[in-house]
This record gives sequence, C-alpha cells and structure tokens, in this order.
Amino acid sequence: MSLTNCRYYEEKYPEVDSYVMVNVKQIAEMGAYVKLLEYDNIDGMILLSELSRRRIRSIQKLIRVGRNEVVVVLRVDKEKGYIDLSKRRVSAEDVVKCEERFNKSKMVHSILRHVAEKTKIPLEDLYSSISWPLMKKFGHTVDAFKYSITNPDMWDEITFPNEAVKEELMTYIGKRLTPQPTKVRADVEVTCFGYDGIDAIKDALRAAEAKQTAETPVKVKLVSPPLYVLTSQCLSKESGIAVLESAIQAIDENIKAAGGVCAIKMAPKAVTESDDAELKKLMEEKALENMEVSGDESEGEVGDVAGTDE
Repeated sequence: MSLTNCRYYEEKYPEVDSYVMVNVKQIAEMGAYVKLLEYDNIDGMILLSELSRRRIRSIQKLIRVGRNEVVVVLRVDKEKGYIDLSKRRVSAEDVVKCEERFNKSKMVHSILRHVAEKTKIPLEDLYSSISWPLMKKFGHTVDAFKYSITNPDMWDEITFPNEAVKEELMTYIGKRLTPQPTKVRADVEVTCFGYDGIDAIKDALRAAEAKQTAETPVKVKLVSPPLYVLTSQCLSKESGIAVLESAIQAIDENIKAAGGVCAIKMAPKAVTESDDAELKKLMEEKALENMEVSGDESEGEVGDVAGTDE
C-alpha cells in the first residue's frame, strides 16, 4: 500500500447518479477521457453526446485537457473498469455542492498524507481506521477533525495504528484547522456642532462600543476629528461585520438625536495587515499634525473616552 495514494471514500467506485470531480486527460472523437480525482485517479469517460445539451460546434470550447470538471455518473462496470460520465446533466447547483465536498475531502487527504509520511503508515490504513469511520458518523471527516479541536475525547472511539499516529494527527489538525481571528474595520466621520457637541459624540461612540459581544468586541479609535475607526477581532468575519454595522447604527441614532451627523467613509469589511499598517501610519501623521496645531486637545479627548487604546 502507498504512503501517498488512496481513494478518498470507502467505496472503490462511485455510485450511479452521484457527482464526482474529474480531471480531463485526453479528448478523442468519442468524447473525453478523464481521471476520477476522489477515487485514486481511476479512468472514466464522458461520451461526446454527454458533453452538452446544445449542438456541439467545437469540443474545445466545452472541455479542455488539464481542467477539473464536475460530472455525474451514468454507468459503472466494475469488472471491466468502465465508468461512463455526463457533463451535460450537471446543474450549477450540483457543481457548487460537488466542489464543496471535493475541497473538504482534499483537505482531509492532505492531512492524512502528511501523517502517513511522518509515521510511515500506509495511507489506506489511515483512511480505513480513521477517516472512513468518522465520515459515517459526522457526514464528512473534515467536520469531525474540526470538532476534535474542542472535543479531544472524540478520539477515544478511534482505534489508531499506534500512538505516534494519534499524536501527529492531533497536532497537525490543530495547526491546519484551528480558526484564525479576523480583523474587521469600519471608518466613520462623526460631527456635532451643538452646544453639547463633544459630549454627544462621546455618548454616541460609547453606544457603539456597547454593541459588542463576548465573542465580538468593538473598539473605537480617533484618527483625527471628525474621523473615527471601529474595529473588531473575531473568528467569524460575518458576525464581525454584523456587529460593526449595528455599532454604526447606534452612532447614527444617537448623534442624530443630538443634531449631529454620522457619515460612513468605509463600510465594515475584513482588513489585512497591510490595511492596518496604512491606518497606523495615518494615525501617526494625524497625531503629529495635532501636536503642531493648537486647540485640538478638547476634541482629542473624545477618542480617549471612547476607547482609543489598542
């Protein structure tokens, strides 16, 4: 058995009517010869009549050598090893579902191959003892791997080839699948020229920070009046964006009630280290300008009260 090659699933052949990912190897008069990527690259064929619902003017425009394609299984002859496939019977929704499953299976394969190479255990042994039993219980092995990060007792039900395999697998899963925090940011300009304008701005920014949750904190930083930056460090980009949108709404409602205005300069979005570096540079430049210009101290206090600390 190989250390690096194995089918992704327990069944040696796909079932009829199932959707599989293939790689196109050759185009001939009868159709396209392909390899089934999830089934250890066994051969399959897409007949010319199964390439498209429309009249075929150029086969090259429909399918190309080297490309991955989602196809549906029409017939499987296990004795002769023939697998007939169809591209024309696959919908856009089928493609999305198959690609999602394939990407998850590729991740599992990558993890198990790493463990096989490190422990010198044949890859198929790891699939049969670890991956395939987990797939039956969790629907997909990658979901089981993610679950194990916070529930290590799950491994008690698995019979590992040896303890070294267990240790290597758990360590590598932690490196590959532990969620990484995402930074979400939004930029707003908040102004209020009424008698209690500064206090109104402070109250509005406090209302924004009050929208934070235990999982999604909200911080407000003063760049330079009237520009403020809202940030959140969270595991879910979607929840971070939603919380910042709620925080901006709180600013808007509070400042409007005081006769002020909240203008969104950058809607909430996930930001990179490069974006952070640009923001830090901008804040340093504005801080320097504020030191050179008198009369900014009173407005600068707003950011301090609103939570300008990192």
